[in-house]
Amino acid sequence: MEVQAITRNVHMSPQKMREVCRQIQGLPALKAKAALQFVCRKSAREVEKTLKSAIANAENGAAKAKAETLIVREAVAQTGMRMKRFTPKARGSAGPIIKRYCHIKIVLTDEE
Repeated sequence: MEVQAITRNVHMSPQKMREVCRQIQGLPALKAKAALQFVCRKSAREVEKTLKSAIANAENGAAKAKAETLIVREAVAQTGMRMKRFTPKARGSAGPIIKRYCHIKIVLTDEE
């Protein structure tokens, strides 16, 4: 049995988000939730929200699984949209600014 939660269009680059996602992959869900509370990064708060949502999906959905038995099978940060802006540069030219977004996907399973 697998359940998942996806958070779309988080205003943070996927590269920064992946560093936190890698830390919780393979951990039991409750241990991963506890570990994220001690990570001092903005991306950890977003990953924690998505993890809580995935746990709630497992407990209240069709699966009716217990939170103690769940394991984080997959935690990934995928590339989202990119906003393109420009800043003025020397001699009347313009330099690009790319504001990146990402999607967080967490898959929980109760199988070893």
